Amino acid sequence: MTEIYIDGDACPVREEVYRVADRLNLVVHVVSNGSRPIRPPTDPRIRMVTVDAGADVADDWIAERITAADLCVTSDIPIASRCLAKGARAIASYGKIWTDDNIGSAMVGRDIGYAMREAGHITRGPSAMTKADRSKFLEALDRELRALLKPKVTWRVVPPS
Repeated sequence: MTEIYIDGDACPVREEVYRVADRLNLVVHVVSNGSRPIRPPTDPRIRMVTVDAGADVADDWIAERITAADLCVTSDIPIASRCLAKGARAIASYGKIWTDDNIGSAMVGRDIGYAMREAGHITRGPSAMTKADRSKFLEALDRELRALLKPKVTWRVVPPS
């Protein structure tokens, strides 16, 4: 059964995920360390998970539970990489679909940005979400969930008698 995992503390598209999950009758795990209050929805399929504070605690919780049948919503490149390594799908809140083909260069870019900030250079942070970003996210979410929920067809060749 497909489930959605949200890296929840800084996710600006939780409400969009809730609506899609409701339409498709999917379970959603919103994982956060409680540093930012998240109003829990009343839908029992949306499960609020509060983990201990600390680096990568929420990431570890997701990575330990996600399967190849699941999807993770995260803009955090390392957790996206961990999800892909388990065969799961991952998309960023601005609609980027993380794949085995693009995650490596994203990790390198992240590391370069970190090194630049450590050296005192000012790097640009994330820009504010726009309607176009939300639309792109919903398109990506729909595409990835369709792929996950598509019935698996197995073909068997029967030799002639």
